Amino acid sequence: MPRRSPICTEKSQLYATSTEFCRAFKENMDNMHLLSFLLTADLTMAEECFVCGLEDCVKGSHVFRNWARSWARRTIIQNAVRLFAPRANQPAVIAAPTETVNRRFGRTPEAAAAIASILGLEDFERFVFVMSVLEKYSDQDCSVLLGCSRQDVREARTRALQNVAESVVSRRNSFEDVDGKRQSYHRTASCSI
Repeated sequence: MPRRSPICTEKSQLYATSTEFCRAFKENMDNMHLLSFLLTADLTMAEECFVCGLEDCVKGSHVFRNWARSWARRTIIQNAVRLFAPRANQPAVIAAPTETVNRRFGRTPEAAAAIASILGLEDFERFVFVMSVLEKYSDQDCSVLLGCSRQDVREARTRALQNVAESVVSRRNSFEDVDGKRQSYHRTASCSI
């Protein structure tokens, strides 16, 4: 039996295998499906994004083992961008999903309200919000993935943050308990998710 050189063995152990990608998707299925849903605002497309992301990773992503989880999330984002091709200055909003869909992902009323606020954004603003605020992508990374300028990203993020904040405040003010007293949120949109 031929012996492998120690360098080859060391090098191959540095990279994530298809099994490790499968494990990353399985262990983080809820979060990755939520990421897909927040990007697409559609359950069917979210599932397609999720499955395509898994397939892309398993087919042969040469990524360091420690980066498998973040690479899997990036693959989901790339698939969502391919499916939607969101562009600045092209307003498009998908009809807000039903309350039952919001309850599926929102474990608390605050999380459900935050999700509803994000889903109410225009496509481009929603992608920028999810990528830059929730996933912490740089303006440069967002602009490359979305095919726009960094200025477009900054402006869209500002609009998205304003819209989400206004929506959360509006929802907070509309929640009242049985006695007519306002219930308060203790978390912001990004903390709830």
